[in-house]
Amino acid sequence: MDNKTIEIDKVVHSPPAGRRPLERIEVVGLSLLAVAMLTLFFFPATLSGAFDTVLNKVKPVVVDVFLTGQVGVAVIISVIIGRLLERLGFTDAMMRVFMPAMRAIGINPAVIIPSVYNIFGDINAAGRISGPLLRQAGATKDEQKIAVATMVQSQQSFSTFMLGMMALTFAGVNVFAVVLIAIFGPLLLSPLLLSRLVYRNVRSVDLLAAPRFTPNIDFAPMLFKAAREGVELLLLILIPAVALVFCVIGLLEHMGIWAPVSDVLERGLLALNIHPETGVLAMLVSPTLAMGKLQAMASTLDPSLVVGSFVLASSGLPLSAVFGQIPVVWAECSDLNEKEVMLAAVLGIVMRLLMAVILAVFLTPLII
Repeated sequence: MDNKTIEIDKVVHSPPAGRRPLERIEVVGLSLLAVAMLTLFFFPATLSGAFDTVLNKVKPVVVDVFLTGQVGVAVIISVIIGRLLERLGFTDAMMRVFMPAMRAIGINPAVIIPSVYNIFGDINAAGRISGPLLRQAGATKDEQKIAVATMVQSQQSFSTFMLGMMALTFAGVNVFAVVLIAIFGPLLLSPLLLSRLVYRNVRSVDLLAAPRFTPNIDFAPMLFKAAREGVELLLLILIPAVALVFCVIGLLEHMGIWAPVSDVLERGLLALNIHPETGVLAMLVSPTLAMGKLQAMASTLDPSLVVGSFVLASSGLPLSAVFGQIPVVWAECSDLNEKEVMLAAVLGIVMRLLMAVILAVFLTPLII
C-alpha cells in the first residue's frame, strides 16, 4: 500500500474533528421543511389550495391578457412603430428641440438625453446609453440626478404610450393637450425646478458634438428586428415580471394579507383621482398592463380618473424598477451610487404623482 492510499484511508476512516455549525439559512430551510411537513400531515389541502390560488391569479393575466389578448399584441406592434419613428429621425428631432431649451435653462443639455430616448426606447436601455454620455459631456453629479428624476417621468415603453392614447381617446379627452402637458411638459419643467430648488450644482455647456440616435440600417431588417424585439420584450421581460408579481399577490391573497393592503392602496389612489385598479397595477406590477386595462374600460370611467391613471402609468413605475432596476443600471454607468440614484428616482415619481393629481383634478374639465 503506497503513501497516497494510506492518506486517503485516514481521511475516510478517521473520526471528524468537529461538525460545521448550522448557518442561518440552513436553520430557515429546516424550519420551513418542518412547517411544510406538519402542514402536509394535518392540513394537506393547504399547500394545494395555495398553489391553486396562485395559478388562478397568474393565468388570466399571463395567458388571457398578454399571450392571447390585446395587450400582448399591442406591445409587439408598439415596439415596431417606436423603432420605425426612431429610424425616421424622431429621437434626433426631439434632441434638436429640447437641447437648446436646456441651455436656456442654464443646465448641461445632456441631461435631457435619457428622457427623450426613453420615450421610444425602454428605461434600462436609456440608462445604459445615457449614463456614459452624461459623463462624456461633463455633467455634474447634480445634473446626473436631474437626468434620472426627469427620466422616470416618461413612460417605460412605447407600448404604454400607445395604449394610453387609446384610453384617452375612448374617454373623450383632448389627447393633444394631455400628451403635450403630461409627456413633454416635464422635459422642460422638471430640469427647471430641480436645478433651481434641489440640485443646484449645474452649468450650461455647449455640446459641440451631440450624439446621433437615428439607426443607420435598412428598413426591412429594421422592421424585422423590431418585431423580434417586441416578442422578446413580451416573453422575456414583461410576462416573467408580471407572473412573479401576481404569484406573490396570489400567495398573500391566500393568506388573507393582500385584501387589506390592496384596499388601503385603492382608497388612497381614488382620493387622488386615480383609477384604483389600474393605479395599483401601475405601481406594483406593470404600467403596460395598467394601460391595457385602462383602455378596455376608459369609455365607462370618469375622464378625470382616466387622465390621472394615464399620467401615473406614463412613468418609470413599477416600484420594483424605481428601487431595483434603475439604481443598479445607473450605478454601473454613471458617477452616482445606488442610493443617490434611488433618491432621485423617488423624487421624480413623487413629482409625477403630483402632476397626475393636478391634471386629473384641476385641468381635466378644461381639456374634455
